[in-house]
Amino acid sequence: MSSSPNGAAPGREARAGRFPGPSLIPALTAIQHEHGWLPREELVKLSLATRRPLYEIQGLISFYPHFRTEQPRVASVRVCHDLSCWLKDADATIASIRARHGDDTDIELEEASCLGRCEQAPAVAVNEVPTTAAKLENLLADARAGTLVQATAPAAAHRWPNDPYGEGETRYRVLRRALLGDLSASEIIAELKEAGLRGMGGAGFPTASKWELVAAQPATPKYVICNADESEPGTFKDRQILSDEPHLVLEGLLLGMFVTGAELGWVFIRHEYGPEEAVLRAELEVLHAEGLVGNDVLGSGRRFEVEVFTSPGGYILGEESALLECLEGHRGEPRNKPPFPGVSGLWGRPTLINNVETFADVPIIVDRGAGWWSGQGVNGGSGWKFFAVSGDVEVPGVYCVPSGTTIGNLVATAGGVKDGARLGAVQPGGASSNFLGADQLEVPLDFAPVAAAGSMLGSGALVVVAEGTDLLAAATNVLRFFRNESCGKCVPCRVGSAKAHTILGDILAQSRDPGELDERVAELEETMRLTSICGLGQVALGPVMSVVRLERSSQGA
Repeated sequence: MSSSPNGAAPGREARAGRFPGPSLIPALTAIQHEHGWLPREELVKLSLATRRPLYEIQGLISFYPHFRTEQPRVASVRVCHDLSCWLKDADATIASIRARHGDDTDIELEEASCLGRCEQAPAVAVNEVPTTAAKLENLLADARAGTLVQATAPAAAHRWPNDPYGEGETRYRVLRRALLGDLSASEIIAELKEAGLRGMGGAGFPTASKWELVAAQPATPKYVICNADESEPGTFKDRQILSDEPHLVLEGLLLGMFVTGAELGWVFIRHEYGPEEAVLRAELEVLHAEGLVGNDVLGSGRRFEVEVFTSPGGYILGEESALLECLEGHRGEPRNKPPFPGVSGLWGRPTLINNVETFADVPIIVDRGAGWWSGQGVNGGSGWKFFAVSGDVEVPGVYCVPSGTTIGNLVATAGGVKDGARLGAVQPGGASSNFLGADQLEVPLDFAPVAAAGSMLGSGALVVVAEGTDLLAAATNVLRFFRNESCGKCVPCRVGSAKAHTILGDILAQSRDPGELDERVAELEETMRLTSICGLGQVALGPVMSVVRLERSSQGA
């Protein structure tokens, strides 16, 4: 990332008491990449070179979990213990690794939050190289021998139905039309509005309205950001899109820049997605070679620059204002809203933020028209929808199905419940969504129907739980994730999530009936939902309360 987006004032102004100057996070990331950790002497050099105090640098390092202040061992093993992996015996896997290697001074073991590889549950990484439990010993041997190599993303297996470009066709057709004057910004917004495209990262905000808002702002410069920091348990669809369709993600982002009048854009990607980041950077080289980024692109007089920013870690950075704080070089704590990013975002300037899937859908909607897009859905849905399916299914993975496909049909598409078991419950929209029971398999997977059923489409992550699983234990596992990932800025989330997890742990230890859940948990849920600054605290206890409702319903209460 450049020191300042355009060499002008933004990025060097002290805003709201923040430290002035360009972000130090890319420099810290580079130091860690070179040394494997952050030696103090390197931090002192950075402080002197940038004239930034060491306590500012230490404040950043202490917030972001990816940064290390101690020299790592030969092999750092991380094993996910969140819901999709928990359902696949992550606890037993962790215990087995600890029993085998617990006394090995070359190996350190960490129980990690979601690694974004839920289809390989229980997900494992060795020195940031993703693997499976079955291949762990091979990677440990490579680490000891110094021959461990970074993983690469597999070649795209097939063309997804949201890709308008066939084999051999020239890509970026829609962007070229816009730059050559054959397509106006207002026409693009009109197609997105008619298609009803909404944000696919969880919030579901109308895409056209967001683009229109940023385009209408008089302040400049403006920025466009692709949020590729999906970190919620069960969610990995954006990883697959980045790997298979980087051209669509970047074309959608560049169209967003064209519509809003921005010259600078970023893809903010989680650090666990190293293989996918490499694919993205390779595609950016293609854009440079074809003259679609740079100065005076295609002779249009427009300037487009796109950079990749690697996240220093933390689920909270998926929240758009926390992401902005990180990009600016601060601790990733959510901002109070309003103002919203569309009015006052990165460095206080109008900023458009959409997620990977949203940007990837833009080219085909504009190319084939809103009518075509709407006709691809079923059961009242519009267009195509990517889902990450994990948990107790035969074939976990990413599926692109017509929007409005029922829960039951998607489960069947993924091979059905594993080992022929009956379905107990699902989370239709990732860890933050409420559990739905087996009697709701006919619910169409679209925003309104899922909300009417008592949950949300969320991040497009369907986690399947087989009958016989302790649902309260599953919901407590989800709560542990939110407790661990709370940024700590607001008291309701920081204290409430920890207190609720303690109460639930006691209930599980005593084998109490979930229907007799302590009233304090319900009170905590209401308090956190109404008073937490951001969505993390607002939804943290929702899955727990949904399990209570399911249990009461099954008992005829």
